[in-house]
Amino acid sequence: MTQDVRNGSHTVAMNSPLKGQTVLVAGGSRGAGRGIAVACGEAGATVYVAARTSRNGPKPPDGAPGTVEDTAAQVTARGGRGIPVRADLSKEDQVAPLFRRIEQEQGGLDVLANAAWGPNVMPEWSKPFWQLTPSLWPETLETIGVCWLTSVYAARLMTQARHGLIAHVTDNYYVPGDVTSGGPHSDPSAWRGQILHDLGHECLNRLVFGMSKYTKKFNVAIVGLNPGFMRTERVLMHMKTDAIKKQFRFDLSETPEYIGRAVVALAAANDVIKKNGRLLWVCDLAKEYGFTDSDGRYIPRFDPKAPMQAFPC
Repeated sequence: MTQDVRNGSHTVAMNSPLKGQTVLVAGGSRGAGRGIAVACGEAGATVYVAARTSRNGPKPPDGAPGTVEDTAAQVTARGGRGIPVRADLSKEDQVAPLFRRIEQEQGGLDVLANAAWGPNVMPEWSKPFWQLTPSLWPETLETIGVCWLTSVYAARLMTQARHGLIAHVTDNYYVPGDVTSGGPHSDPSAWRGQILHDLGHECLNRLVFGMSKYTKKFNVAIVGLNPGFMRTERVLMHMKTDAIKKQFRFDLSETPEYIGRAVVALAAANDVIKKNGRLLWVCDLAKEYGFTDSDGRYIPRFDPKAPMQAFPC
């Protein structure tokens, strides 16, 4: 891993473990995707930042900040090369030309990190399924489609080169002994608390498991990557008061760059193929590879019963 020095609120790498590597981040305009893209840029990679939200296009219905251009600019500012791509990656007629472009411009692809997630189920979390907004169903299917299509096209390039990492951001969080809400649990298929949130992530996990059966002999690792409670743009939009922060244990949250550093660690590891087909926790990888969140903290697995801490800035 890199040796780091402090520089204000960020960590600046003394070397570039991903220099010369090409990364595609699906869903890179905000959230985990932005964190992954920025961390890979800091590690020296060329990063294609792909998502639907562009400065010149329509904004999300809830007004969440972030565009592909914003993230690409952050990638470049951190020392990498950010390339914004406005695309709906659930549509094959937009996925295929993107991968052709990457192959033509870079000669191949080293890392696919998929953080795309369409359905915003949070405002309707407790509703029965027959009362959910109808658009949430096709959005869930589109999210699964992004996983499938980007993996198919990435695998075609990577298996040919006999090298590569495909990481899909997923969710396996449950409370010990209580599978109705968030927290670590021994059963990766236990109930996640909301039907479409559960279905979408279960599909992602099964795709990781199934796809990995075909890629190992080509030295291409496919993994699921589990973050904790991330301080994404949408989370910050709702964490307005100390009371709300206390209720949802904002004190235990991590930045999206924590999962980004996990992707960097895996992409830089010579033996990443040993993790093929596994569902990995960011906090476990932090211990294994010796990285921290961008504020210098090690963030353990989310445990709502943990002692209360000061809220992070």
